[in-house]
Amino acid sequence: MAKIEMTTPIVEMDGDEMTRILWKMIKDELILPYIDLKSEYYDLGLKYRDETNDQVTIDSANATKKYGVAVKCATITPNAARVEEYDLKEMWKSPNGTIRAMLDGTVFRAPILVKGIEPNVKTWEKPITLARHAYGDVYKNVEIAVPGAGKAELVFTGADGKEIRQTIQEFDGPGIIQGIHNKDASIKSFAKACFEYALSTKQDLWFATKDTISKTYDARFREIFDKTFEADYKEKFDKAGIEYFYTLIDDAVARVMKSKGGFIWACKNYDGDVMSDMVSSACGSLAMMTSVLVSPDGIYEYEAAHGTVQRHYYKYLKGEETSTNPVATIFAWTGAMRKRGELDGIQGLIDWADKMEKATLSTIEGGQMTGDLVLITSNKDAKKLNSEDFIKAIRTTFDAM
Repeated sequence: MAKIEMTTPIVEMDGDEMTRILWKMIKDELILPYIDLKSEYYDLGLKYRDETNDQVTIDSANATKKYGVAVKCATITPNAARVEEYDLKEMWKSPNGTIRAMLDGTVFRAPILVKGIEPNVKTWEKPITLARHAYGDVYKNVEIAVPGAGKAELVFTGADGKEIRQTIQEFDGPGIIQGIHNKDASIKSFAKACFEYALSTKQDLWFATKDTISKTYDARFREIFDKTFEADYKEKFDKAGIEYFYTLIDDAVARVMKSKGGFIWACKNYDGDVMSDMVSSACGSLAMMTSVLVSPDGIYEYEAAHGTVQRHYYKYLKGEETSTNPVATIFAWTGAMRKRGELDGIQGLIDWADKMEKATLSTIEGGQMTGDLVLITSNKDAKKLNSEDFIKAIRTTFDAM
């Protein structure tokens, strides 16, 4: 059978550890046999990021701006232990954070639902989509380890030389300080992306922060969301029959647990990171969640929402069998290929993506799955497969469809 031809490359960002191993398996078994893949490749593995002083991450983001669609493997954000393990020059920042900041995008994450794996939250009937702001906050923080007694101040020096100064804490001994920031322009892009996505999917939009405590920082988020909605989206939402409302983050958590799902929950950067993991875990597994970064300019970067599966990688290096779930990474590839097909008018890519996703879910529903899903499925005939055999089983299902 002739392979599907591509006209425009996608940006391919390789990653680390077990997900890097799965990346190659997926390409070899599920992509290259069917698609004449055109990709501009960037190695975002931690060793190469260190060799290039993280320039490769910046280059990959710029390439994504050029081509409009990217697919990314999970990558390591190093801590002190990783610096020692990989003998790094420094503790490099999150590549996801760098890419998100450069694209000024919003991350939309939703669980992948499959028959036989019911959500732990019994009221949930439809997927909950997490909209995560993709700029600033703790992901671009500045930190100081306070050595001893002294005064910590927050200081802003304007372009005109005028200062705004506020005492953070009078320290009587060692401690720590963290400075975070955000920008009105980025918050407005976040708000617009959320409102547009809600309209395109015809889902209600919830937005949650903690403006009762953070009366300036979080309150600015709420103010920009409210003003943007009233000025540009209220009539559109009314016409579409959907709702936007604001609630405190703790109230949102309580309401989410009693909801039926089927809405978009917009959160600040860190909140969205944590809550998307909570929703995906409650729906089955961290490896069962789609994730796409969407910029205000219509640029898309698809990735798995989980990490590099370090524990399985160490087993793999010892020659031990692993049963790592590749579904989120498969769906990152299908999402990118579907979008490339939509943008370039290539129906074959769209059809391949739809069929591959259906084959993946059908394989699981037929009882063939990885160990994480065997533990939670209601399918009494479930069989645990290792990573490679599961991917090959998907290919068999795909070829038979």
